[in-house]
Formats: sequence, C-alpha cells, structure tokens
Amino acid sequence: MNRRQFLGLSSAALVGLSHKSDRPIAGSFVNDSFQAGHLLRDHASFPAPKRIEKVGVVIVGGGIAGLSAAWRLRKRGFTDFVLLEMNETAGGNARWGENEITAYPWAAHYVPVPGPKAIYVRELFEDLGVLKDGQWNERYLCFSPQERLFLYGRWQEGIEPAIGLKPKDREQFQRLEDLFTKYRSSGEFTIPLEIGRSDRVADLDRIPFSEWLRQQNIDSPLVNWYMNYACRDDYGALAKDTSAWAGIHYFSSREAEEKGPLTWPEGNGWITRRLLERVGENVRTNQMAHRITPSPRGMTVEAGDTQFQSEFVIFAAPTFLAPYLVETVAPVRDFVYSPWLTANLTLDRLPDARGAEPTWDTVFLDSPSLGYVDATHQSIRSHIDKTVWTFYWALAEGDPAQNRRLLLEKDWAYWKEAILHDLERVHSDIRKCVSRIDIMRMGHAMVRPVPGSIFSAERQRLTRRQGRILFANSDVSGISIFEEAQYHGVKSAEEILQLIEGKK
Repeated sequence: MNRRQFLGLSSAALVGLSHKSDRPIAGSFVNDSFQAGHLLRDHASFPAPKRIEKVGVVIVGGGIAGLSAAWRLRKRGFTDFVLLEMNETAGGNARWGENEITAYPWAAHYVPVPGPKAIYVRELFEDLGVLKDGQWNERYLCFSPQERLFLYGRWQEGIEPAIGLKPKDREQFQRLEDLFTKYRSSGEFTIPLEIGRSDRVADLDRIPFSEWLRQQNIDSPLVNWYMNYACRDDYGALAKDTSAWAGIHYFSSREAEEKGPLTWPEGNGWITRRLLERVGENVRTNQMAHRITPSPRGMTVEAGDTQFQSEFVIFAAPTFLAPYLVETVAPVRDFVYSPWLTANLTLDRLPDARGAEPTWDTVFLDSPSLGYVDATHQSIRSHIDKTVWTFYWALAEGDPAQNRRLLLEKDWAYWKEAILHDLERVHSDIRKCVSRIDIMRMGHAMVRPVPGSIFSAERQRLTRRQGRILFANSDVSGISIFEEAQYHGVKSAEEILQLIEGKK
C-alpha cells in the first residue's frame, strides 16, 4: 500500500485497524496556531489598539531567527526592543515539551557540528558552553549508536542502505559520493548560503534534483530512495520537487568528517531555553502582530491591544506572512512551504526491537514517515524502561496546499492510527507500549527549495533591507535549517545596530 492509498482510507476504516483488546491511548493535538494564522489569511478585522508603546526595535516572530536577533542585540548592550511571538511559547520549530519521563523536541532535534564558516553559530555555542577552546563538549555530541535503518526484515547501522546492495548500487553510491566531494571542495555549497553562493552553479537551481540524478545515470531504487529520504528530511519534499542545487547542498555543505551531531533530550529546544534565559524579559508571547505600517519617524506594529512605535522592524516570522501584515510588501511567489506533523509518543515500556540495540534516530525503508528519535538516548542513567519517541512525518507527496487541508481535516484518532500503523510494521507490540500520543500539525513547517527558488531575484531582494524592515527568517535562504535562521537573525541585528550607531 503506497502513501496515497494509505491516506485515502477513511478515518473510520483506519480506526478499525486497531484491535478491541488494545490498551487505551490518550492524547490530543497540541500547539495548534493555525486558527490565529487564518485570521491574517482571511483579512479579519482586529480591534483598534488601546495603548501606544515606544521602542527602538520590534522583532516579529520568536523562532530561532527572532531569538538570535534578540541575543545579538542584548549582547551588544542594546535592550530597547521587544520580540512578539504569536504562540504561548517561543521557539518556532525549536519548541520543546516535557513530561514525567523526559524533555523532548517538537520539531528540530539536532544541529550538525558547524563548520568554520558558521561563525555566528560557533560564537553562540561558545556562549552556551557547547564549544570551549575549540573543543566540543562531549556531553552534547550524540551518543553512539546514532542511527539505524530497517530494511529487508533486519536492522543495519546508519541510514544510507548498506546491506543487500548489488554491484550497481555500490557503484552508483560511490559515484555520487565522488561528485558530492567535488562540489564540497568547490566552496560554493556553504553554510550560511550567502558566504559561498555563486552564479557559476545557478543552472543547478533551474532543474529538479531528480532530473540531475537521471543525468548522472542514477537508476538504483536504493540510491534513489536515499536521495528522496534526504530531501524529505531537510526540505519536506521529494527529489522531483527539490532544486538540484539544494539536493547537492544537502550532501556537499558539511565538513566531510564532522563528528556530530549536537543534540539534547529536548532537541533544539535546549538552545531555545538558553536563549530565553538571556532575552526572555524582552519577549511577549501570545502577541500576534497583525499590522505593520510605515510612520513619519519609523514603523508602527499593531499586536493585540498595543501599537508599538519603533525605528526598525526585524521580520523573523515566515516571509509568506509579510504581505498580510505589511502594507508595502507585495505577495511573494517564490516561497513554497512543506506541511509536517510531528508526534510525541509516551512509552511505558520499550517495544520489541528484533534484537537491535536502541539508537537515537530510527528510519524504516520505504516508509512514508521519517521515523523517530528517542528523547532518552542522551541520558546517562544505567537503566531506561520508559521513554518518549518523537515521530516525524513530512507530507511530501502531492500538492502542499492539498496536504495542508488533509492535515487539518483529519482528526486526532486518524493520525494516531496512521502513526501506529507505520510503527507496528517493525515494532509489532507498539500498541501495548504506548500510553499517550500528542500530535503537532504544522501547515507551513519549512520552506521548500523548489527548482528556481534559491537564486530567484525575489529571494535575493529580500536579503536586503526594505526601508526600515529587515527579513530574517531562514526561508530567506531558501533552506530551513538552524544555521540559516541564526545567521539571518544575527545579521539583521548587526545591521540595525550599525544604523542606530550611525545616528549618534
């Protein structure tokens, strides 16, 4: 049964897959914010502000980009700013949860060890005690074993298929590795993107990654599965819907021998926590900006019952929202977003793993999902009998808008059964182990680097200041990864500080 057939099942039919004797499983949808977002989409009317607050800078959006801008401002001694976050908690894709067993991520769960060009990320990790005197704190490097893949009825270490390969499979894997090494050495596939991006390879952005693979005579099903897995993992898209430049970037942008990743029980929520310790007094949660307009002396931002009057705005929310808030911003064309759901499963006991040692990240060959990570993998306890698994599902196949509707139309029971049905193909006793499944739906979870988007004139224009607004979300890069969000947040803060300093 393929994904389309599976998702085509009615909720009633899918719920019927469970057995009458199954233990009851509690849970709900959590962190739903689409209702508020749809008010902007539908151009709803908002009450007139009741008070005015003057502030130097307003940051719109409390994900990693917004929190990084706030971190840089405060580190430079500038405190005359507010950060507006529409949700109850800041963090965006780096939010976290916690129960009696462990803390756990709600989305982003690791950061690859940053290379020497990611200077802002390395500076942040020095501040947080993750990097000291050029050495990474071993406590935050992912423990072994890190990854496993279930294929052909057995486990293997690592996610790239390594068992059951035919000579043709091995040859094609090696040939791609050689090509990716060549691109890596060119210096044109860097993180952050702006440092190494060159028009010399812009042609790669004009074709799908799947077409580039065909041009390299890659026809191995296992190799193509792995290429699709990579695109779903970082972009929420299939290779046919991903720019070839972005597909190559996935494999060619990191250091060849990096010993990471860096991870924590709550994933990148650990970073959010540390940032909030430093900038939390400037953060206003449950404050959704709904109107941003130029004023004679700067900008006005309306949020809730307050009109903020500021000199500058850092727009760190997803860029597609800007035309709904900012009068001077035209609708964007080159920004496509992938819908995701994530779920946290509370396990009262560990399921049968067919003899395999538990790992941090677990993936199943040919699953529509991306598998799960174990929140207790970094624990130093000698015995673990309960845990939390964070399950990831990028709705990559088909039209993103239709998948967004599917995501919202199906109820919690439907998605609970879809998740369990995927897991029990490998863990046959999973239903006897799980006591709770909480699900988070993200209709616009991450920007999708469709062909032509990375080098688009629109995207490059938005990397530059637009009057008194600076765009800082990771989608300005075209790739939704931690380093890009942090880079644009810090870069925007630095530019504003220079402008303010120049007036003195």
